[in-house]
Amino acid sequence: MARHKARISRGEARDAAPMNRFEMKLEPYVFFYGRCEEALAFYKKVLGGDYNIIRFEGAPMGHDVPADYQNKVMHADFKGPGFALMASDGPPGKTVDPDAGNIALSLELSTAAEGKRVFDALAEGGKVTVPLDNVEWGGGGKFGIIQDRFGSEWMITSPQ
Repeated sequence: MARHKARISRGEARDAAPMNRFEMKLEPYVFFYGRCEEALAFYKKVLGGDYNIIRFEGAPMGHDVPADYQNKVMHADFKGPGFALMASDGPPGKTVDPDAGNIALSLELSTAAEGKRVFDALAEGGKVTVPLDNVEWGGGGKFGIIQDRFGSEWMITSPQ
């Protein structure tokens, strides 16, 4: 009986960027809409690990939120055994929409040129919600948000 090797397609696009040109770091960014600190404490108890929190109060963008939202989590990073995620209470006034979800993909690129290329490519057929621009926080750099043509939200970060 003859044996045949199955050929598995790995979804390789012919025009994809070579993977050795630049480095990327992908992490989920989860929004908890007012319950971020509670969620992170729960995950720490269940999964182990640790987290750091930046509140709206005292942050460069903190003056843009209402007084009752100042103590909420603007950004947090959670590092556990074998995984990492970022989190936030999200923008004030936004509620959880079960159909829209509460997770974005945060993609950090190693160069400004690659950041712009990836941002522009993901924006094709999608919607730019925050244009890629210079930011004051995190030591500076560029940041933008896109909802791609498939409905996935991407948060792109790169050096200036």
